[in-house]
Amino acid sequence: MLDVRQLKYTVSRMAPEEIREAVEELRLEGLVTDGKTPFGRLHFNTCLAEIEALFQRAGYHRQLDVVGYQGQAYALFDPARWEPVQVLRWLKDYVDSREVESA
Repeated sequence: MLDVRQLKYTVSRMAPEEIREAVEELRLEGLVTDGKTPFGRLHFNTCLAEIEALFQRAGYHRQLDVVGYQGQAYALFDPARWEPVQVLRWLKDYVDSREVESA
């Protein structure tokens, strides 16, 4: 398992092209799920500043925030467009719909 310094270093060295789809989604919707990014819970909990810097290098210059739902899904979002509680509700519906689809 990577330690925090290694994890931050890995994110800091990531190519902006690796998150182009996520950048486009943020520009359109102001919200992107963890499934469309190379990041997981550990990244969001320890490397948000590095993730924000990566998004800036990729051309997304707005503020970012992250919300998670019961450790099952995470979303990066633009806090100027979404309230955290809205994103949390959206994530709950997203997780519930995935559970129904897999049942």
